Amino acid sequence: MKKGLVLEGGAMRGLWTAGVTDVMMEHNIQPDGLIGVSAGAAFGCNYKSHQIGRALRYNQRFANDRRYSGLWSLLMSGDYFNAKFGYHVVPYEYDQFDMRTFEENPMAFHIVCTDVTTGKAVYHEMTHVDYDELEWLRASASMPVLSKVVRVQGRQLLDGGVSDSIPLAYAESIGYERNVVILTQPQGYQKSHNKLMPLMRLSLHGYPEMVRALDCRHEMYNQQLRYVAQAEREGRCLVIRPDDKIPIGHISHDPQQMQRVYNLGREMGERYIDRIKEFYNKE
Repeated sequence: MKKGLVLEGGAMRGLWTAGVTDVMMEHNIQPDGLIGVSAGAAFGCNYKSHQIGRALRYNQRFANDRRYSGLWSLLMSGDYFNAKFGYHVVPYEYDQFDMRTFEENPMAFHIVCTDVTTGKAVYHEMTHVDYDELEWLRASASMPVLSKVVRVQGRQLLDGGVSDSIPLAYAESIGYERNVVILTQPQGYQKSHNKLMPLMRLSLHGYPEMVRALDCRHEMYNQQLRYVAQAEREGRCLVIRPDDKIPIGHISHDPQQMQRVYNLGREMGERYIDRIKEFYNKE
């Protein structure tokens, strides 16, 4: 029975998820495949490269470096999180991504993006590391308005969370029968219609299907929550979520706040570690 790990996005809330997954790595838990969305992909790649603490480390190091993120980067490059520095300099020069371990690890790694021309999800398996593959990773985490459309291998892509925020159904469709799902919102959360839709429409006026997907995202997301809840009742998945709203926004430049959020994730990971092992190992 194939074991999957599904990681929701949530921008900097993903550091909470990184705390959970770092504990899982420390306990040598190896799913057969990981499917990450947005920050779930950008930080989740460190699971396949087995680099405990890396997601927190480089975010703290460059929290106030304008080369990495901020309004200066947005004005100069069109991306709040600088594309070149964040995805093509940091992993090679400053906090090296262990590409060899990533490529040799048999765990499959899937990324979810949204095709801006169709508004539909695009699923990509990342098996190696090169410029284009890192662009797929960047695309998954490229938030509308704060990022330019990412063009890679004939696709025009943005944030995977717009079209498939919690890809449990996709994981099951490709053969993962027992999935741990890590969410970044507490029990009872329901997504509301995006109040920034007028800005979204202006920013993405050339991509009407993407605008339509953004306009309906809250409906898609809440339907996925119901799907996850049903799968949990049926024993098909184990859901890990924060007890309360994670105390960080989509964007943060505070290393101490990042540390607190990461520590909360680690605490949840330690609380759940025996349940994860039991769930993955049961017949």
